[in-house]
Formats: sequence, structure tokens, C-alpha cells
Amino acid sequence: MYSFDSRIRYSEIDKTGKLSLTSMINYFQDCSNFQSVDLGLGYEVLKERGKGWVLSSWHIEIYNTPKLCETVTIGTFASGFKGFYGNRNFMMLDEKGDYLACADSLWVLVDTKIGRPIKPTPEDIQLYELGKPLDLETEGRKINPIEGGTMFPSFKIQKHHLDTHEHVNNSQYIQMAMEVIPEDIEIKKLRVEYKKSALYGDTVIPKMGSDGNRTVVELCDEEGQPYALVEVKGY
Repeated sequence: MYSFDSRIRYSEIDKTGKLSLTSMINYFQDCSNFQSVDLGLGYEVLKERGKGWVLSSWHIEIYNTPKLCETVTIGTFASGFKGFYGNRNFMMLDEKGDYLACADSLWVLVDTKIGRPIKPTPEDIQLYELGKPLDLETEGRKINPIEGGTMFPSFKIQKHHLDTHEHVNNSQYIQMAMEVIPEDIEIKKLRVEYKKSALYGDTVIPKMGSDGNRTVVELCDEEGQPYALVEVKGY
């Protein structure tokens, strides 16, 4: 497992004084990037090859959320490669080594010149040591929308939403969903399915539905087609 230690910063907490969900996702994303760079497979190397790993889905289980100034360890490892796809697990641990959160993620390798999935070559993946997948509840990566629901005001994609691929970063979709998810839900499980990339200037229309067991936010374009679906479950 590749890992690094950190201390929860004021800029990473929400109004409750705990690590925000978006900041947790950013920690996971940073950890995978740190490992790739240290292995010589970082963003700039892949860019020269005309390739890039694009996130397809998240499945995250949260057991205990760290507070301001707490020390945490963030870890990751590749858990498998098949076809166009690669699975990567993440975990966040407290100072005692107890799990705060665990995650599974699915990534697809894309030819950045044509925007199409491609199979990774040995040079793309052979340096990643595979680990045993974490024991997480299996729900699949497809998220079913909830009938009905509430539409929320639309908004435009701004520059601060974008990453080095010049499309909306994966954690930004989660932040968009959090803007409409009721604050009284203490999130314990999160799933995200990414459908297509939103670009600068695109319009996003959030739609939220709940069936008592789960809450799903669809982040859609002006034609009603989703960029991403975000599902949360609480107690």
C-alpha cells in the first residue's frame, strides 16, 4: 500500500468542524496522484503518451469522520486491471490505525486525442503492485435514479470546477450534489457514477429524489442527460 500522513486543516472542514466529504475525496485523489508521480507515471508522463485515467465510479464507506487538527493516514493500492479498466482501493486511518473510511474506485484509460477508451499497455500498469480488494459491500457501479424528485436552479460550470484535463474534476460533482442534499443526513455510504464530462460554460441542472433508504442527485445537462449521479445513504 502506498500512503502518506496529513493533519486535517481548517480549509478542509465543514461547519461542524469535521472533514468535509469533498475534502475526503480530494485526499484520496491526491494519494493516487502522489503514487503515480512517484512511480514515474504521473499526469505529465501520461500526457506525453496521449493518455489519461478518467474516473468512472466511486463506492465509499465512512465509519468515523476526523475533526480539525487530527492526524490521518491516507493509503491506496491498485486492486485489479481488466480491459480498459483499473480498480483502485483507498482508505483513511486515524492515529491508532483504525479505519475512518474505505473506498473502491473504477477508472478507465482514455486516449486523450480522440476521447476513446484504450487498453493499458504493460508500461502503463506493471509498476503498480496489486493488493487484495477491500471487503466492501458490493452494489455495482450503476446508480438507479429515483422517480419524481425535486428540480433545483441551474448553474454554469466555472473555471474553478476544472482540472488539468479541462473538464470538471470528479470531486466537484460531489460538492455540487452536497449543495442540494439535506444537511440532516449523516452520510455513511456514497456512490458516484460518472456518465460524461462537463466543460467550462456548460449548464448543470440538479435533480434530487429520495425513497427513505437512499438519496440520489442527478446532475444533468439542459437535455436532461446526466453528467453524474450521486447516491448517499445515512443512518
